Amino acid sequence: MQSTVAMARLGAYEESALLREAGLLLEAIGFRPAPGSLVLLKPNLVSGTNAGLSTTHPLVVRVACRLVLDYGARVVVADSPAFGSAESVAGQSGLVEALRGLPVKLTTLCNPRRLPLRLGGSLGLASLALEADAILNLPKFKAHNQMRVSAAVKNLFGCVVGCRKAIAHARWGDHGNRFESALMDVAQALLPKTVHLLDGITAMHVRGPMKGDPYPLGMLAASVDGVALDTAMYGLLGLRPEDVPLWAEALRRGAPGAELSSLAYSLAQPADFDFSGFVIPEVLDVQTFHPYRLIRGRLRSLCARFL
Repeated sequence: MQSTVAMARLGAYEESALLREAGLLLEAIGFRPAPGSLVLLKPNLVSGTNAGLSTTHPLVVRVACRLVLDYGARVVVADSPAFGSAESVAGQSGLVEALRGLPVKLTTLCNPRRLPLRLGGSLGLASLALEADAILNLPKFKAHNQMRVSAAVKNLFGCVVGCRKAIAHARWGDHGNRFESALMDVAQALLPKTVHLLDGITAMHVRGPMKGDPYPLGMLAASVDGVALDTAMYGLLGLRPEDVPLWAEALRRGAPGAELSSLAYSLAQPADFDFSGFVIPEVLDVQTFHPYRLIRGRLRSLCARFL
């Protein structure tokens, strides 16, 4: 079975052009929320560090809100950042200003519900993510020091509430495939109501997820299948499954969209994009967080939230 990835070429963050191209992409993948339905827009609000680049661009989020509102749906924009609240990171990234005037709610994901994991243990998924009628996932395309590349599936890890993400790193990082298996469990728990719109207009390369450099990729991409969207990006970078822990895990599970041969492209084609200068980490950092790092990160998060 083929998985469709729709891509558009766009060189700058300009609202009218974004509205046109994002609308075409969402139409191409058949995303049409019902009037009155509740749609969670899940941007990447990882941290206030380098927020102008490390987070989903505010205009991409604004345009996505406008498109969903045009269908008569209700919109909540939410994330659970690594440090601080969604509201504080949104303020630093420019998202608060970008959403001004729109009838949308901006909040931090909270109220965890237990998600049992395939390899044992559990994670706390935000109740809003489980209760929403649809999720429009808005990842930023980035190099990543632990996962090599971060896109659609990794961004859904932000639906895990608060410090539970760091605890998952501490408990399961570098324990075989435990951590990437947990990431896939989260993504699969949110099926089939999740669709994905990837911000790759100015991507992040060299390092990630916070302290990388800008790369002018000029891409918006969408799919109803996050694994397929990620697989397309891996293929465009010339990567192999053994290079990317999440790709290897998707293939182990036989996830739809994990095979390059199963992808079909609508609108723009892969040859329309230049990845030749995109730098990814050659050696991955360990996934495990040392207890000291876990405590330091929690204190930093509390300071960011309350100060």
